[in-house]
Amino acid sequence: VQLQASGGGLVQAGGSLRLSCAASGRTFSSYYMGWFRRAPGKEREFVAAISWSGGSTYYADSVKGRFTISRDNAKNTVYLQMNSLKPEDTAVYYCAAKYSRTHYYIVSEYDYWGQGTLVTVSS
Repeated sequence: VQLQASGGGLVQAGGSLRLSCAASGRTFSSYYMGWFRRAPGKEREFVAAISWSGGSTYYADSVKGRFTISRDNAKNTVYLQMNSLKPEDTAVYYCAAKYSRTHYYIVSEYDYWGQGTLVTVSS
């Protein structure tokens, strides 16, 4: 599967952005989907994940209550709604896909990655 992330940009602290990740192929619903991010000088870290049907979602503590992951299997797209953004949310955001549920928070467990979209939050 090929993944294309979009929706990044520059936003002031407290603002909102919605990221999208469009997937190619006809088996999108077979993949667990995740969002990760890499801030300058830091390792790539888990942000959120969503199950095949969208019935289960998981979040990093740092974004819980502010970010919402969702998916539309009919459109082969996963979303990340980001509210109450903080300067520390500044990073390149990546979407990723994997077949199984296990270890959804681990970078190396994902099979496919998008190219990343930059989110910059100004103070």
